[in-house]
Amino acid sequence: MNVARRLEELAVAERAVALGSFDGLHLGHRRVLDAARVAGLRTTVVTFWPHPRTVLGNRVELLTTLERRLELLAEAPVDETLVVEFTTELARLEPREFAEALLRRIGTQAIAVGENFRFGRGAAGDAALLRELGFDVRAVPIVDGVSSTRIRQFVRAGEIKGAARLLGRPPEVEGVVVVGDQRGGTLGYPTANLDVPADLLVPAYGIYAGWTLGHRAAVSIGVNPHYGGSERRIEPHLLDFEGDLFGRRLVLELWQRLRDERAFESEEELVAQIARDVEATRNATRPV
Repeated sequence: MNVARRLEELAVAERAVALGSFDGLHLGHRRVLDAARVAGLRTTVVTFWPHPRTVLGNRVELLTTLERRLELLAEAPVDETLVVEFTTELARLEPREFAEALLRRIGTQAIAVGENFRFGRGAAGDAALLRELGFDVRAVPIVDGVSSTRIRQFVRAGEIKGAARLLGRPPEVEGVVVVGDQRGGTLGYPTANLDVPADLLVPAYGIYAGWTLGHRAAVSIGVNPHYGGSERRIEPHLLDFEGDLFGRRLVLELWQRLRDERAFESEEELVAQIARDVEATRNATRPV
């Protein structure tokens, strides 16, 4: 998939554009991509970074980084993606200006959007306006119960199956492996310590079964209360893995929440519980 960050980087072509933020690329978003594909033109996603709501002063806990969003779009698949830098200047454009300056200039013929999609100054633009401007508009009905907001609620609560059902895939945590306490290795269960982007949503504290790099992973998310910790850590132990993960980016699928984190009466009791968590991870099934 070709990725462009300026309009000039796209070749001249008639396009069917899927337009939106696409955070998480959930089942509703995939319906929008499908609607663009059936137009029979070059399928182009036009998405925004940073998230428009953050530029407008709201806090948004993202379901995916931009890098991961682009990977998921490539897998969808689509022909190309234009990442538009969302700025206060762009937000102030009237809807007609927005459509002409952005969509018309890249050869857009057909546009697929969710039926509640709004754009332009004061969110005044909608599918009806795009039709008035001469675009072939496919307004895709909302998939019942599916929204990024609802998925965030599930993830915050540690309800992995609920989130997976709406995403059409397991929820994920993403980060780069950095130096940690290196305590897991002394217990016989070495872990990687993930540095997660500050704006990325992290699930409820607890112990999870998951998967990354082709290996199942028992994942601790929390503050390590047994050792009196206060700083949040995301620490996967990859089953049957040998090697150095330092500096690597990990995309960690979460399959099942196994239990709450807690302190133990002794280190022996802790190690015994980790062994049970590892066994539960071996027996876990991918939620979708």
